[in-house]
Amino acid sequence: MKKKLFTPIMLAFLSVGALSSCVSTKKYEAALAENKSLVVLQDELSRQKAELEAERGRLQADRDRLTQEKSDLAKEKASTEASLRTNLNTKNQQVDKLSSDLQAREARLAEMQRILEEKDRAVNNLRQVVSNALLGFKASDLTIDVRNGKVYVSLSNQLLFKSGSTKVDAQGQEALKKLAAVLQNQQEVNVLVEGHTDDVPVARGTAGMTDNWDLSVLRATEITRILTDAGVAPQRVTPSGRSKYVPVDGSTTAEARQKNRRTEIILTPKLDELFQILEQN
Repeated sequence: MKKKLFTPIMLAFLSVGALSSCVSTKKYEAALAENKSLVVLQDELSRQKAELEAERGRLQADRDRLTQEKSDLAKEKASTEASLRTNLNTKNQQVDKLSSDLQAREARLAEMQRILEEKDRAVNNLRQVVSNALLGFKASDLTIDVRNGKVYVSLSNQLLFKSGSTKVDAQGQEALKKLAAVLQNQQEVNVLVEGHTDDVPVARGTAGMTDNWDLSVLRATEITRILTDAGVAPQRVTPSGRSKYVPVDGSTTAEARQKNRRTEIILTPKLDELFQILEQN
C-alpha cells in the first residue's frame, strides 16, 4: 500500500523537476539569444562610434585647416591693406607734388605770358615811334615792319650808299641819326645791323674788299659807327654782314637785285626776365 503511494509522489516530483529543467533551458537559450543580439548591437554601436570619431577627426582637421586659412587670409588682408595705405600715401604725396609743380609751372607760364604781352606791346610801340621818326622818307627806300617779335627797319642802298661804296650819303645819315634819337630813349632794345648785297661780285681791285662779304660787313660797320656816334651805346649795337646769301628776291632781274641791296636794322627788346623764367624750368 505504501509502495503505491510513494510512486505517484515520486512521479510528481520527477515531473516537476523535468518541467523546471525545461523552463531553465528556454530562459538560457533566450538569454543567449538576447546576449548575441546585444553583442551584435554593441559591435554596430562600436562601428558607428568609430565612424563618428573618424568623422569628428576629419571635421576637426577641416576646422583646423579653415582656422589656419582664416588666419593666413587675415594676415594677407592686413599686409595688403598696409601696402595699399603705403601706396595711397605715396600716390597722394606724388599728386600733391605734381599739383604743386603744376601750380608753379602755371604761375611761370602766366608770368611768361605777361612778359610776352608786354614785349609785344613794347615792339608795337617801338615800331610806331620809329615810323613816326622816319615819316619823311620814301616807302621804296625805307620800310618798317614787325617779324618774329622784332622791329625790322629796312633801308635800301639807294638811300644809303653809292654803288660799291661803304660811305653813307647825307640823306642816309639823316635817317640813321633820327633812328639813333629814338633808340636813345629805348634803352631796353638791342640793335643788330645786317648788311646785304646782290649777287653781283664787287669790282676787282676795290680797296679793302675781296668779295661781297667784305662789302656787306663794311657797310654794316659804317652804319654802326653813325648810330653810336649819334648817341646809341656801343654795347647795344652789333654789326654783321650777310653778303648775297639772304636775298629778298631770288631772281636775277635788275629789280630783284635792287631789292636785295639793303641794310636791315633789327631792333629786339631785351628779354632778361623771360630768360630767367625759362632757366628756372
